[in-house]
Amino acid sequence: MEYKLGIQVFLLLFWRSALDALLSGNDGGWSSNSEYSLTDEGPCNIDIWDKASLSHRQFIQQYAYSKPVILKGFSDNTKFQFLCSKSSLLQEYGERMVRLSTANTYSYRKVDVRFEEFVDLLLRPQSLDTLGSDTLYFFGDNNFSEWRALFENYKAPRYMLPHTTGAYSFGIAGPGTGVPFHWHGPGYSEVIYGRKRWFLYPPEKAPHFHPNYTTLSWVLYFPDRWWHATLNLDTSVFISTFLG
Repeated sequence: MEYKLGIQVFLLLFWRSALDALLSGNDGGWSSNSEYSLTDEGPCNIDIWDKASLSHRQFIQQYAYSKPVILKGFSDNTKFQFLCSKSSLLQEYGERMVRLSTANTYSYRKVDVRFEEFVDLLLRPQSLDTLGSDTLYFFGDNNFSEWRALFENYKAPRYMLPHTTGAYSFGIAGPGTGVPFHWHGPGYSEVIYGRKRWFLYPPEKAPHFHPNYTTLSWVLYFPDRWWHATLNLDTSVFISTFLG
């Protein structure tokens, strides 16, 4: 397969309940002052399919091992979105410890803080010139025993790869934060609140720099070993399903 442009970049628009939430002013309590949100949404060149148009066989043949795809409306996570509101998470998990990682490629440093402390003191808009090694990011390193009740309400993407199971990684991050280019096995990513921009390169292309924007009910699938980086345009709540 040729990649004439060298880079796969995509832009997602708000969809269904996330759009309704935006229009009604219901941002789950996570919205930062609009002056801190990033407005440059960029282009989109990733294929988008809804559940009525793409079969599992087509997914396996056309995308699973070759290129990213956006699956639109394949699951309804409205309940999970409600449980991920700021007030709900603080009430349930405020006193529990979470592990933060630096946002550089290999997440060298780990810091344990109370979830309430992270939300109240560390979840802040960030300058675009702040180094990843100076950014503490809440993603992964989840205590599955403590967070099980929340994860049980998430409806994962239904199209799995043969002989794989899914493992969740949940996160929250402020506008201007993100992670640099890295790769790992295949998986899905869904934004519950906010917007996240993705930058994607195929395995054989060495990234020099790179964009997207996702939200509820729009799920990005990325194949094995695809380079990817992210930039949170707003305060974002998100979950990934890694397949292995």
